Amino acid sequence: MELLDFLQRTQNEIRTELADRENTPGEDMPFPEMIFTEIVMRHMADVGMTFDDHWVVHYVADVGGKKIQLSGYALSEDCEQLDLFVSLYRGIDEVTELNDKVSTKAAEACAAFLESCVGGSLAGQMDESSEAFQMVLSVSQGYASFEQIRIYVLTDCKVKTHQFKAREIQGKTIKLEVMDIQRLFNHWQEGKPRDELVVNFEDVAGGALPCVWVPGVPGATDYDYAMTVVPGETLRFLYDKYGARILEANVRSFLSQTGKVNKGISATLREQPERFMAFNNGIVMIADEAHLGKAADGSTGITWLKGLQIVNGGQTTASMYFTKKKYPQTNLGAVRVPAKIIVLRHADQAQEEALIADISRYANSQNAVKQSDLSANKPFHVNLEKYAINTYCPDGFARWFYERASGSYKVMLEREGKTAAGIAKLQSSMPPARRVTKTDLAKFVCAWRQRPDMVSLGGQKNFLAFMEMIEANGGQDAFLASSKDYKDIIAQVIIFKSAQKLIRPIFKAFQANVTAYTVATVSRLLGEQIDLGRVWMEQAISPALGQQIVIWSKEVNATLHESSQGRMISEWAKRKECWEIISRVSFSAAAEDIPELKRTIYA
Repeated sequence: MELLDFLQRTQNEIRTELADRENTPGEDMPFPEMIFTEIVMRHMADVGMTFDDHWVVHYVADVGGKKIQLSGYALSEDCEQLDLFVSLYRGIDEVTELNDKVSTKAAEACAAFLESCVGGSLAGQMDESSEAFQMVLSVSQGYASFEQIRIYVLTDCKVKTHQFKAREIQGKTIKLEVMDIQRLFNHWQEGKPRDELVVNFEDVAGGALPCVWVPGVPGATDYDYAMTVVPGETLRFLYDKYGARILEANVRSFLSQTGKVNKGISATLREQPERFMAFNNGIVMIADEAHLGKAADGSTGITWLKGLQIVNGGQTTASMYFTKKKYPQTNLGAVRVPAKIIVLRHADQAQEEALIADISRYANSQNAVKQSDLSANKPFHVNLEKYAINTYCPDGFARWFYERASGSYKVMLEREGKTAAGIAKLQSSMPPARRVTKTDLAKFVCAWRQRPDMVSLGGQKNFLAFMEMIEANGGQDAFLASSKDYKDIIAQVIIFKSAQKLIRPIFKAFQANVTAYTVATVSRLLGEQIDLGRVWMEQAISPALGQQIVIWSKEVNATLHESSQGRMISEWAKRKECWEIISRVSFSAAAEDIPELKRTIYA
């Protein structure tokens, strides 16, 4: 696939989503920019560049004579890392250059938004019903606790500069980057925006890296190979200078130090730095070119690498930076990290990209960041994937796609579609709207099983609780024993996604919490009566059920606010006590004309 094909396919996806919302009763038409923002943020979360919990907003204002703008944001579960997004969407079908001045201006507008949040001026003047209010309040109250803040400019154009000079806002360094259509395409293709990354180890490590060099066999291998050891301080410097760019070929970039693996790395760095090499599995790098010289002891050494990327070891690399930043007394001078370096010798770019993809995939198969990745091979997910592949919708053509392994939807399109026309045909039968990830599934099912408090915890925490729920309730066989169980699960997905669409235009803030609690309320009040088989057959809910969802969502929203007693709704909704209170509330009676309650029998 070429860049132009990718651009046009992205625009078609946006237009399809807009048309779908236009045909949804009661749905306010969003800005096309918002759909674009959602698509890009979702992709960035898939490849590990941002967080699973992200929100699209549209906020433009003038504060103190400065334009401020925000298109979306993502927050880590530990609330220590924040990503802000501002979009420059043109809706174009031809690859078009965007002047750096325009993208710089957008980045400055987003930085001004952040600055006004930190100063507290924005929270004081913003309407509490604004979709951005929750984030503004979180930033103004907890800015001191943030360890990393990044601003991304998103655009469907092509830019020359992908990284701007970092900004300082009240003592914190804010990194500014651009995700343009070319960079997005590179990620989609598992490509290599690496050419500008040249690392001279004589400058950054004090000398060539001693190595065991194994040259490739001419005509038999397409790479050279080296084993070496990299100083911890060098890795910290590389992440500080290049940030996530040096990890772009990594299928999972570093996100947080709260995971078990990352906590262990940080603890070893602080408490036993001299034993780090003994405890750590090491990192894997790729490069386009390598220059050999002499190490300090006269042995063969690597003096510089061009096109350097770390394809496995993102956690290790970033932990050097974040641990030293959080605990300045950490002695990285005593840290050594084993490293495998693969220097590519492909003349053909397509073959080279395929090799990079395989190296990245196999290298990362041993270490996963997300709990959902760790569970991908559990029987429940394997069987659900099989049912999804083999079960057609009632029209005999369409299917749902269960993304058991991160990125498998993309891989399926490229492998089976092969050409642009083939991919388009596949997408017509399995559109992105019918793609369900593991964390999405956990959210949909947990809401239907009346645990909206778990859903409100966020993607990974809810997923972990979902897996525990499966084990505690008889294992995967109790959840997925037949094709009927699969169809019932998809019916629950349809109900949740339908509720999401209906609720989104009604409430400007806390939509996710209102949706989860409304679906749980529908399940509590009507779950035993609703014919999930009918929902599967129709692949939609009826207008009457949709209207009932709207009515109850307003009552749920009011109860959430009343019961919170001034607490932040998003935090209050995470507590089991919140659901216990709402589940005892007397809601208005359900309408009698809801078709799903008629128990029509389908063959």
